[in-house]
Amino acid sequence: QVQLVESGGGLVQAGGSLRLSCEASGRTFSRYAMGWFRQAPGKEREFAAAINWSGQSTYYVDSVKGRFTISRDNAKNTVYLQMNNLKPEDTAVYYCAGGNRGNYYSTADFDYWGQGTQVTVSS
Repeated sequence: QVQLVESGGGLVQAGGSLRLSCEASGRTFSRYAMGWFRQAPGKEREFAAAINWSGQSTYYVDSVKGRFTISRDNAKNTVYLQMNNLKPEDTAVYYCAGGNRGNYYSTADFDYWGQGTQVTVSS
């Protein structure tokens, strides 16, 4: 079982940056793919970014490519989401997720979830 805790959300102006962190308590963190999903008001939770167990492969939704970078530090049991050039449409609750099913784009591909952290981008 993996416990995930997100941090780093907040309020930022358009064009600014934030770095989200997700700390995992499970001993098998290094075996899990990790993802970030986001849910804006009135919308379904959607895929944002994912990284495989080793950090060698990353995946992004088209709308964040070139602006967001997912990374992980297995020695620290932590995954990060660096968000640059933020836009108001990035405003959402961001959720960290972990899984070992070998796929990355759906909530169904992940078994463990954090509580979420709010990101608000103002104009």
